[in-house]
Amino acid sequence: MDTDKTKMHFTDNYLINPTNPITVNLIGAGGTGSKVLTALMEMNHSLVELGHAGLSVRLWDDDIVTSANLGRQRFAECETGLYKSVALINRANRFMGTNWKAETVKFEKNTLGKLPKSAEATLYISCVDSVQSRFDIADILSLQNNHRLHRDAPKYWLDFGNSQHTGQVILSTIGIIKQPNSEKYETVAGLPLVTEEFGELLKQSEGQDDTPSCSLAEALEKQELFINSALAQMGCSLLWGLFRYGMTQYRGFFLNLKDFRSQPIPLA
Repeated sequence: MDTDKTKMHFTDNYLINPTNPITVNLIGAGGTGSKVLTALMEMNHSLVELGHAGLSVRLWDDDIVTSANLGRQRFAECETGLYKSVALINRANRFMGTNWKAETVKFEKNTLGKLPKSAEATLYISCVDSVQSRFDIADILSLQNNHRLHRDAPKYWLDFGNSQHTGQVILSTIGIIKQPNSEKYETVAGLPLVTEEFGELLKQSEGQDDTPSCSLAEALEKQELFINSALAQMGCSLLWGLFRYGMTQYRGFFLNLKDFRSQPIPLA
């Protein structure tokens, strides 16, 4: 008889029963980030309707909306020339009545080598287009792991990444998440950072062209039209499960949109 228990990660209790809205740093407001923000709007409204405190999102991006962004990213022609983060957050706040914040700078350490107070959060979501940005975020989160006693102590990092036809979403814990005793499941307290588990693969892809596109046609040569939205919906479904069901047996997935294949990543 097979007596192996299913591996399961139980959500940190503060995400399920918070005293205040869960603080979220969304890093990147481009093709994926702009669509993740829409999903977070829907998630926030649903959580509040269920009696939860909801989400408090801060969107980080220093890029300006250009004509190449129209169509593939969630921007209108009248928003060209504006900061992406400001355009998206203003629209979200008007639409949902929230008080979310926009940052028009890169998510990075200050001149003292520390993270600004405004950048502290419980949940980090990265939608960046460079390998170095992921390692920089991992470095920042490693520092944050030493400050886990305050209200906005860091708990999770959800990273979105993609190429032209394929992509992946990886969930990591920032440190160890205390797990309940379980007779039914084998609990998993720590999920490795994407840079720890897939660091070599990330470095191998470092030479890929990530320069800005001058037109939508050029942008579509680098990323297919619906790869970002497909990743955003599936990745936010994983996040929703943490809130709604309080557990997950998967820590992400790989997606190939060209032949419509997805491969879940079970807990190790």
